[in-house]
Amino acid sequence: MASPAVVSAPRAAAAAASSSKTETFVDNKRKDDIRMANIAAAQAVANAVRTSLGPKGMDKMISTANGEVIITNDGATILNKMEVLQPAAKFLVELSKSQDVVAGDGTTTVVVIAGALLKQCLSLLSAGIHPTVVSDSLHKASTKAVEVLTAMALPVELTDRDSLVKSASTALNSKVVSQYSTLLAPLAVDSVLSVVDPEKPEIVDLRDIRVVKKLGGTVDDTELVKGLVFDKKVSHASGGLTRVEKAKIGVIQFQISPPKTDIEQSIVVSDYTQMDRILKEERNYILGMIKKIKATGCNVLLIQKSILRDAVTELSLHYLSKAKIMVIKDVERDEIEFITKTLSSLPIANIDHFRAEKLGHADLVEEISLGDGGKIVKITGIQNMGRTTSVLVRGSNQLVLDEAERSLHDALCVVRCLVNKRFLIAGGGAPEIELSRQLGAWAKVLQGMEGYCVRSFAEALEVIPYTLAENAGLNPIAIVTELRNRHAQGEINTGINVRKGQITNILEENVVQPLLVSTSAITLATECVRMILKIDDIVTVR
Repeated sequence: MASPAVVSAPRAAAAAASSSKTETFVDNKRKDDIRMANIAAAQAVANAVRTSLGPKGMDKMISTANGEVIITNDGATILNKMEVLQPAAKFLVELSKSQDVVAGDGTTTVVVIAGALLKQCLSLLSAGIHPTVVSDSLHKASTKAVEVLTAMALPVELTDRDSLVKSASTALNSKVVSQYSTLLAPLAVDSVLSVVDPEKPEIVDLRDIRVVKKLGGTVDDTELVKGLVFDKKVSHASGGLTRVEKAKIGVIQFQISPPKTDIEQSIVVSDYTQMDRILKEERNYILGMIKKIKATGCNVLLIQKSILRDAVTELSLHYLSKAKIMVIKDVERDEIEFITKTLSSLPIANIDHFRAEKLGHADLVEEISLGDGGKIVKITGIQNMGRTTSVLVRGSNQLVLDEAERSLHDALCVVRCLVNKRFLIAGGGAPEIELSRQLGAWAKVLQGMEGYCVRSFAEALEVIPYTLAENAGLNPIAIVTELRNRHAQGEINTGINVRKGQITNILEENVVQPLLVSTSAITLATECVRMILKIDDIVTVR
């Protein structure tokens, strides 16, 4: 009878072992599921913008909740407007934002690369490789990739204006307003070069370039203005001036109107003589202010918008026009800094501080009426002007106007990248294929799992040329294979020429981009993917 007991003991042990096995299995299952869900969500976001990559990419039409319609090709704008709810997919939205901040261009590229890396990570994870191993080899691969890119890059000088214009027009080619790239690219280059400070040559502050949008005309009418532009009219009350030569310009932040009480209260005046006295006082008060202003020789006033009360009243405008002072009112608070920097003047916050040394000087301030009934005010010939510049963007409708502004911003960012890091690199999928080839070769040297991981990341980078070819309606597989072949023969600058639909030397076609765009795209994408890989559980806190 002893034998069944002997049999049952190993059976019990086996049962215990199997039960513990199933328990650990269930535990891992949840973690894997969450990883899969995160990766799937992030891939969905990447696939949404994939079709808008490259010069032949499609545009997206975004209809917001308040009925506004945006047509754009800019990855950062598309993702920004998308309502993404899944937490991991929000990473990709943030990713394109950070690429927008660092480089300004390549916002679609960075998301597409991240999506391809995630796809490869899925297959590595399902092959049983631990996420940490995958993450570490990704980090190594990205460091190596940046080295490879830097080795490929060509140095560029800021004096070489043609190269700068080429890279700016490459950035504009994938946009809705690509047909105007011959106009917008040189404009972007000139405006950035005019604000570069010789003492700090690496730093360009894009806030020194003010883009003023004015509806009407076409994008062809966009121009660069050495001076200031306001899309406002001059105050015409009681025949104000519209043109002033040898202008002395005061920027004021106080109101030329009768003072109010500090608290809400009303004063009831029943006597006519009292009323006359009040009106007389008002007139004297305003006249006193205007005499002080006139005494300094000021003949153009820029008045900041006021929320507390009217910055100017009918009466004060009448007196100002009598005193031959031109008035531009309702200047926004956040423009004051730019205006004073340009005019090298000081903002004046109180009438008692109104002195001649705080004024800016310009040769001409005039109101120009545009062909379609709109009016703008231009200030030109500013003496010792600060390092700023204004761009007046025109467009036939609001959609084109907004998109022109976004595209111009991208072009400005590209030139800024080149000022920061003075290296150019070929475009058109050339650097990605070269990276893919070199990382693939490097993977053979590595031991163990790392080599395996690096090889699949090398494959992932082929998504950029693949997508470029696909969006241009070419045969992606044939194109990418041919590209690999050419690069293996040592032609490192061959890429996809989308216009001709074949493979050519991209540098000769003038398709170039700043090195910073490519390197930051790869480092940011790998960082984002590593972050998604490291997450194994989502805890919702109510």
